[in-house]
Amino acid sequence: MGLLDFFKKIEPDKQKSGFLHTLYDGFFTFLFVPNKRPKNASHVHDHIDLKRTMIFVVYALIPLYIFGMYNVGHQHYLAMGEMTGLTEGLGAKFLYGALKVLPIYVISMVVGLGIEFYFAYKKGHGIEEGYLVTGALIPLIMPASLPYWILVLAIVFAVLIGKEAFGGTGMNVVNVALLARVFVFFAYPTSISGDAVWVSGVDGFTGATPLAMASSGGWTEVISHYTPEQMFWGVIPGSIGETSKPLIILGALFLLLSRIASWRIILGGIIGMSVMGLIFNAFGGSNAYMNVPWYDHFLMGSFLFAISFMATDPVTAASTNRGKWIYGLLIGAIGLVIRVSNPAYPEGWMLAILLLNVFAPLIDYFVLQGNMKKRLKRA
Repeated sequence: MGLLDFFKKIEPDKQKSGFLHTLYDGFFTFLFVPNKRPKNASHVHDHIDLKRTMIFVVYALIPLYIFGMYNVGHQHYLAMGEMTGLTEGLGAKFLYGALKVLPIYVISMVVGLGIEFYFAYKKGHGIEEGYLVTGALIPLIMPASLPYWILVLAIVFAVLIGKEAFGGTGMNVVNVALLARVFVFFAYPTSISGDAVWVSGVDGFTGATPLAMASSGGWTEVISHYTPEQMFWGVIPGSIGETSKPLIILGALFLLLSRIASWRIILGGIIGMSVMGLIFNAFGGSNAYMNVPWYDHFLMGSFLFAISFMATDPVTAASTNRGKWIYGLLIGAIGLVIRVSNPAYPEGWMLAILLLNVFAPLIDYFVLQGNMKKRLKRA
């Protein structure tokens, strides 16, 4: 007996069960594509549906979870002065990291899907799949040392205010996962910034990230502690999923090949940050960040993760081709401006993406207006 047959067999009676049937119907819709056919023309059928789109993004994130578990354990034992080699104690490092990362993932899913279940029951509709991606993204952009109760508050705030208040999946104006991080940043800044939050389980140890070092001593300070190779491969302190650049690139390529992510947004973001970095390098100044070589900004912080997995959210990003270019360029440029001008919190991509989420409809509007004016001139 297959899973679908099993669920059909245990379906409760709609008239007698009431609440139970509503939950069953919502969960059934969550697991399987509803067997409904459109009744009115015109409609287009595609080989990829919402569930397949969501699960592809989750697939792209799995390697980041695996490496994140290892790196959390590696940074812990490195701070303890034990098993300092990359290949020493792989099992112990992975186990320690798993015990830190998996509870965060479970809490993210349980709390977020619990809210989805509640609203599905109150509104009488199926449970939407959008939180599968959001729930997988939230742990990756948080430090492993984040207290669970703060994580719960952040998820509740993000899902209620950022998603359900606007109507649910596909209706949100801003990226829900980033909204959870913003909540932690503004409500509990000491839990997500500073040097003490990035290495888990070692009291009194401060593990500064390359970003923090660059803000005080420039690139010279960074490379005195971390090699470019370490920053590229990701064996540095940071959020769970942001450090490994090769795995982020592989995930981005997977989403590009499956046509889920927009190459225009990603390339636009890379160009925007590169051009702004060249401008800062040309002018220089007393600000340490202005003298960091433009190409080294790719190694520090979460730019690659943000532009690949956050900025390309099809719901909150610009939808026109030209609008995607503008959207990506502005994220890259504004994010670096925030990084350079805000030494207290040099990770600017979170704020840049949320800002452009709000302006994405306006960008599309002006692009469409420009296209219509060109067509009228040709007519």
